[in-house]
Amino acid sequence: MSFQVFGIPVSRGVAIGRAVLVASSRLDVAHYFIDEAGVEAEIARCLRARDEVARELSALKTDLPEDAPHELAALLDVHLMLLHDEALTGATKQWIVERHYNAEWALSAQLEVLARQFDEMEDDYLRERKADLEQVVERILDALAAEQGDAPRGAASVTQRDFAGEDPLLLVAADIAPADMLQFKRSVFHGFITDIGGKTSHTAIVARSLDIPAVVGTREASRLIRQDDWVIIDGDSGLVIVDPSPIVLEEYRFRQRQSELERARLARLRHTPAVTMDGERIELHANIELPADAEAAVTAGATGVGLFRSEFLFMNRDGELPSEDEQFEAYKAAVEAMRGMPVTIRTVDIGADKPLDRMSANELRHEHVLNPAMGLRAIRWSLAEPSMFRQQLRAIYRASAFGKIRLLIPMVAHLGEVRQILEAIKRVQQQLNESGHAYTKVDLGVMIEIPAAAVMLPLLLKHVDFVSIGTNDLIQYTLAIDRADEAVAHLYDPWHPAVLQLIASSIAQARAAGKSVSVCGEMAGDPAFTDLLLAMGLRSFSMHPAQIPSVKQRVLRADSAKLAGVLPAILASEDPQETARLALGVGSAGAGRTFH
Repeated sequence: MSFQVFGIPVSRGVAIGRAVLVASSRLDVAHYFIDEAGVEAEIARCLRARDEVARELSALKTDLPEDAPHELAALLDVHLMLLHDEALTGATKQWIVERHYNAEWALSAQLEVLARQFDEMEDDYLRERKADLEQVVERILDALAAEQGDAPRGAASVTQRDFAGEDPLLLVAADIAPADMLQFKRSVFHGFITDIGGKTSHTAIVARSLDIPAVVGTREASRLIRQDDWVIIDGDSGLVIVDPSPIVLEEYRFRQRQSELERARLARLRHTPAVTMDGERIELHANIELPADAEAAVTAGATGVGLFRSEFLFMNRDGELPSEDEQFEAYKAAVEAMRGMPVTIRTVDIGADKPLDRMSANELRHEHVLNPAMGLRAIRWSLAEPSMFRQQLRAIYRASAFGKIRLLIPMVAHLGEVRQILEAIKRVQQQLNESGHAYTKVDLGVMIEIPAAAVMLPLLLKHVDFVSIGTNDLIQYTLAIDRADEAVAHLYDPWHPAVLQLIASSIAQARAAGKSVSVCGEMAGDPAFTDLLLAMGLRSFSMHPAQIPSVKQRVLRADSAKLAGVLPAILASEDPQETARLALGVGSAGAGRTFH
């Protein structure tokens, strides 16, 4: 039976495929296809792992002390029974045979099917056996991992093998951490759906960088959608259609084809300079997460990297921080890939929805219990870890010898922080001089994402070379909205008069001081805001590479002088979005009070 689920659209486009349900705790399980010749070997892997677990459980039962509770032996019996249940092992083999899933993926897929069945049982005792099943599967997965040795794990190991008759796959989960999302860059998933999340959560931001349709904040999708269901993701409206009718399916296939044609048309603008109709040259930079993303930025026609989110180098590392040399190689690779164009590296922005594996118990308690968005994150965390901060600064300065690098500091709110940063930079330069490492001048910038920074901008501009406005956090902190919480997503409003006043005044003050200013938040990549930002005097945008063509098209059609003439009326309006729609013809093309 066909039904619909509604959520928050975070990445545009249409995706059609089979649902793959993945529990968040098992997102680190490898997902890849095997070929026909490897099916039997993969089944044998699975059975060997099962037998190894069976031996472990039997040994545990045999070695139980005489005074051990009877319930413990009974529990081991339950685990052994589940281990050999055909509903687990037999069905897992079917996933391998029919869908060419690797053993780990097949086990996870079947676990989701069985877990759903346990949840629907009326008997409390039987329903609670789901935990035993999960423990058994985790043991098998551990045995598989031990057998594989150094084989790659995680979604990053997904391959692009395309077997005849294989359907596109869509990932469905309660939530996906940003670090896990990052691993999908080379995955077989054509789109994803989550129960929680907001439009500008970091998970959503990474989804847009992947340029795949995505809907978050559906609340119930992972419970309502079943493994292998046919699903349509409408990333433009936030609609998820499960088991669509043939007519609906054909309509969305047509929309897919139209979208592909539009992308091909926009791609032809790649080598066209971004110049307005009245001759204003506009910088269209790219936001990237990893050095490998720089190539996509060049391909999209970016004129530089306006935001390199360095924190993604620190994630998924089992508690180990990247060394100075490892960071240096990463920054150097990004600089060289940009072929002489500038690269703006933001120092590590850890915290909120991007915790590190190595965070202490106290830090994790604050991450999960208190308000993480206002806690020890970004530059606050870096200044609390001075040796780590200096290590990152040394790596960035060393990479500057290979191209133009700009240093961007996130979440600055106090002049005292700026003084500490300048002192750290001075010490790092002295260390590099003593060690003989080459480096060149690196411009220093701060992000304007806390209202306090926007209000005190004239003071900050005395100490920095440029500023970058992070609209995502600026909106969040100005309106007191947790941007990762779907419950208040409808209150997240980039058209709010207070937000627009802060952005406009920040751009004006930076320009008046002769300092460069850019916007690197999500507003920069939304064509619905391009004319408005041009009217404010913005001449440097930074966005995901996939968003550059549509924004460039808007720039080419704009007359910045005429746009500036209507800005006062928009800023003075009680309804800026409606005024902008009437005066500029913008706003209606976007996503209303929340944007795609």
